[in-house]
Amino acid sequence: MRTRTFTMARTANGALRAVKTSAGIDTDADAASIEPFDDVREHSEPNDVNQVHHANGVNHTSPASETHHEPLSPDDPLTPLPFNPYKGNRGLTRAWHAMKNSLAGFRVAIREESAFRQELTLAAILLPCGVLVPVDPVSRVLLLGSVLLVLIVELLNSSLEAAIDRISLERHELSRRAKDLGSAAVMVALGMCVMTWVLIVGPLVVHWVKAWL
Repeated sequence: MRTRTFTMARTANGALRAVKTSAGIDTDADAASIEPFDDVREHSEPNDVNQVHHANGVNHTSPASETHHEPLSPDDPLTPLPFNPYKGNRGLTRAWHAMKNSLAGFRVAIREESAFRQELTLAAILLPCGVLVPVDPVSRVLLLGSVLLVLIVELLNSSLEAAIDRISLERHELSRRAKDLGSAAVMVALGMCVMTWVLIVGPLVVHWVKAWL
């Protein structure tokens, strides 16, 4: 009776696989247990190119074993920030440079921003009035703070406009939207200032007018 047996044949890549034969001689049980297309290698055979180079005394790393790291894009949150030479100051030196930069910002705002000049003139009138008006300390803080808030928001709006103009001077919908939002913030701050002064100083003015009449 002819039985099927398996013999070992070497494939093109150097692996051994089981091949069916129709001989009537029984082969070893180990050969019969090997499934077709199993990748069987001899123990003495190098299993990759690296072992061959190491055997020849050459230290070579195959491209497949190398780890390639893709460069991080500028939008990646893990990308390190570029070196800023202006962030190296510490202690009193940093405070001194911060004060000089703040004064330079005030000078630029006064020289270049007409809206800031108008609001600064209004603040020069309202701040002394807020100090002299006979109100409780909390109301005084609200009066002075509402005026200073207008100046703060105007400075932020001016810095936003300068940054947008630095990027591009062309007309763009997003640039217009950003500037409009900054202008809206200034308007809200002005409305808050007016409301605070009307609610706190208004009754006093009405009382003074009635007393004078």
